[in-house]
Amino acid sequence: MFANLIEFVINHYVLSGLFVILLVLLIVTELRKGGQSLSSRELTALVNSDKGVVLDVRAQKDFSAGHIVDSLHIPYDKLKARMAELEKHRSKTIVVVDALGQHAGSIARELKKAGYTTAKLSGGIATWRGDNLPLVK
Repeated sequence: MFANLIEFVINHYVLSGLFVILLVLLIVTELRKGGQSLSSRELTALVNSDKGVVLDVRAQKDFSAGHIVDSLHIPYDKLKARMAELEKHRSKTIVVVDALGQHAGSIARELKKAGYTTAKLSGGIATWRGDNLPLVK
């Protein structure tokens, strides 16, 4: 199978080169979207040093089922209307947390445009659970 891949790349070097270039551009674009991605360990260190605050953007039902201790809750679809609630946290990094990381980048980008320092939890709350870290109800 690996030999077939090498043969394809050699026979279609222009197509393969374009694929690699597009892949790199996609990765760069995604990384720039909403600030840096943090691991569970990095998020914990940031919050424990009082330099960050967790913003959970999941639906109320999901938030009630379990969330990171002391996290703020503003559902994804209500962020624009409730952004003023974050004003008192402007001096801290706002770490956006969602279910799997699918909305965190766009939310972090909106907050960044509004002048906040942002980051996102890589992989969302699923990563937090996967690392066996505590959730409160």
